[in-house]
Order: sequence, then C-alpha cells, then structure tokens
Amino acid sequence: MDIYQKKNRWKLNLVFAGIVIVVITIFYTFFLANELKKVLKINMENLAVAYESISKDPDNSDKDVNFETDVISRNNNVRIIIVNEQDQILNSLNFPDSKVQNPGYLEKQLLKMKNSDEKPLSIEGVGFVHRLYYAPPIQYQLLSLLPLIILLLLAAYVFIGYLGFSTSRSAEQNRVWVGMARETAHQLGTPISAIIAWLEHLKASEVDEEQLDIIHELENDVGRLELIADRFSKIGAAPNLVDTNILDEIKKTMEYMEKRASRKITFSLINESQQEVIMAKINSHLFNWVIENLMRNALDAMSGKGTITTTIHQEDNYWEIELSDTGKGISSQNQKTVFEPGYTTKKRGWGLGLSLAKRIIENYHEGKIFVKKSGLDEGTTFAIRLPKK
Repeated sequence: MDIYQKKNRWKLNLVFAGIVIVVITIFYTFFLANELKKVLKINMENLAVAYESISKDPDNSDKDVNFETDVISRNNNVRIIIVNEQDQILNSLNFPDSKVQNPGYLEKQLLKMKNSDEKPLSIEGVGFVHRLYYAPPIQYQLLSLLPLIILLLLAAYVFIGYLGFSTSRSAEQNRVWVGMARETAHQLGTPISAIIAWLEHLKASEVDEEQLDIIHELENDVGRLELIADRFSKIGAAPNLVDTNILDEIKKTMEYMEKRASRKITFSLINESQQEVIMAKINSHLFNWVIENLMRNALDAMSGKGTITTTIHQEDNYWEIELSDTGKGISSQNQKTVFEPGYTTKKRGWGLGLSLAKRIIENYHEGKIFVKKSGLDEGTTFAIRLPKK
C-alpha cells in the first residue's frame, strides 16, 4: 500500500512541477511578446512621423529628409498599408510581389489589419489625413505560439519517457517473475520427489487400514504440491492451450475450495448460458490457479461467513466469468492497483496472486481480468473474459 501511495504522490508532484514550468514559460513568453509589441508600436509611430514629415514637404525643398527616408527604408519586415480618407489603398510595403498582383489581395490584408488589435496611425499632410495600418511580422506570431509549442513538446517528452520507462520496468518485472517462479518450481521438485519415494516405501511396508488411508491423503497432498510446482514452472513459457470445458474446471476448483472453507461459506454456480459444455482454449492448470486465487481472496475478505457466487454468461465473442463475494470490498481508489505486484491488505501477504492472475489471463490466454464492481462493505465482483473457441 505504502509503495503505491508514494508512487502516486511522486506522480502528482511531477505533474505539479510540470504545470508550474509551463505556467512560468507562458507568462514569460507573453511578457516578452508584449514588450516587443511596445517596441513595434514605437517604431511604427516613428515611421508614421517620417511619412508625415515628408508629406508636409513633398518637394523636399525646405529641409533635409535623409533621416526620414532612412527610417522608412529600414522597415523591411513589417507589412504596411497606407489608405486615404476614403479607405483607398495608396501604398503598401513588404508584401510578396507575386501576391500583390492578385486582385483583391491587398483589400483582404487591409480587412485583417482593421480587425486586429493594432490601431491605425494617422499621417497628417497638407490638406489631408492618411491612415497607416500595420501587421506584426511572422516572428511575433511565432513567439505568441511558443507556449503551445513548448507544451506540446513537453507532453511528447513526458509521454515517450513514461512509455520507455514503463516498458523497461515491465520487462524487468517479467524477468524477476520468471526467475522466481522457475526457481520455486526447481526447489520444490527435490523434496516432492523425496516424499513420493518415502510414500512408496511406506506402502511397501506392513501397514494397517488406517495407516493406508493416511498414506492416501498424503499422496493427495503431494499431488497438489506437484500441481503447484507445475504451475510455477509454466510461468515465463508459452503454455499449451487446449480446448477445454471451462464449466467442468470451475466446478472442480469450487469443490476443492468448498471442502477447505468454513461451513458458514456458501458456494454457488450460476450458468446463464444453459450449456453443459462451454469450450475455450485454456491451460487448465493455470486457469484453475486463477479461479482458486480469486476464491481464496474472497474467503479472506469474508472472515468465515458469506456467499461466493460464480456466474457464467456469454457475449458475442467471449465468455464472461463473474466471481462475486459478500466481503468487505475494495475502495474505489484501490481498484486500479489490486493487480499491481506488492499490493495486499493481508498482514502476511506478498501481493503476488492477483498480479500473476492478470498475467495468466491477459498474456497467456488473450483474455481480460478486472474488478467489475466493488465498494466498502458491499462485496467485490471480479470478471474474467475469455475468447470463445
């Protein structure tokens, strides 16, 4: 529990830090854009003054206008349109020559300038007043889009990083799972073989009826250990899937668990499909392990009293097996983490059962396992979906 709480806290901290970085970048970019707009406006005002100065002395006879012409010539990136009092276009600067020749092009650009936030500047001449419209250069527009570009790049970076980290972590976990499972199967093999040999030795000895019954029960338990070892040995290797009647497999597992559960626990099986044979491609050892694990968790959640109901129904392309209990339930915030390695509510649990169940159903059987519904003190329903034969 603590592991996943810390992990979620780290995620929230990283998200918060990312938001702070983006907000600071956006505000700083807008600040720069506004400052540059102020500079642009001052330059345009100087340009309007230069035009006005030349307009008041069109023959350039009374004064030197070199400064004014220099100011005008230096403007090589801000698009400008000068109109008279009747909105007729008198002059334009810094538009592509190829487009200026197109009829109506300058009129459309003038309309855009009028609809923008930039107010026109007045040019007062001798007996007339002209207006100067301008549009910020493309660099200004790109600067205003910078926060969005940064946000998209940051999102892409985070997504790719998360995807790579998640894939790497998943591969590492898989290697650990496979190593642990196969080592467990290997370690169990030696004592099981030894116990089988001793049982054969005891059966060959002179034993009475009661002792023979005890040996028979011991053989059943050893057989169960062999089954467990076989299950562990199949982790990490592609299991052999066989067309199997899953209804029979569920009945066998339910009968096995019912014998080992409290008498106050009621087991029930509801077959909504009304079919005696429900075929699916499964590995019976691994599939039974999943059902057994879910039933064992249900028993732990009910504290010795309640009902475990297994329901089977069919959809278009799959069989759905619902396993419900009347236990203490799972809180909504924990329903997404119950299948994570290490999650457990038991004092002595390792938190590996549901993680292995998910791996068996989704990786090996191409199915799906999930919490269908649950709530505190309302019980839990797990659902398994298996493709039809």
